[in-house]
Amino acid sequence: MTTKTPVLPSELPPAVRDYLAAREARDAERALRVFTPTAVVVDDGTTYRGTDEVRRFLDRAGAEFRYTTELLGARRVDGARWLVTQRLEGDFPGGVVELGLRFVLDGDLVAELVIAP
Repeated sequence: MTTKTPVLPSELPPAVRDYLAAREARDAERALRVFTPTAVVVDDGTTYRGTDEVRRFLDRAGAEFRYTTELLGARRVDGARWLVTQRLEGDFPGGVVELGLRFVLDGDLVAELVIAP
């Protein structure tokens, strides 16, 4: 049975907190450090595998837009999986979106990240 336990942002694993902070600062190199070398990121229907492709995702995702982020919630799914919900507001089409970020950890690093509305 999978339980979903709400957590405070300060209770998120360091890799998740570091990723969120790095993305808010638009610091791709800092964000890249939280991923395993074989990490997989899925965003907007595209899958990025491994360090080079994940770096490409981090460099490009949202780069053409100005936006702010707000953490709406976070839940621990199990020992390795976490779900974070963020609201983005900016000059992208639609102007506002709530995104679910599903993290799978491998030890202290992110092995998988799936981003979807």
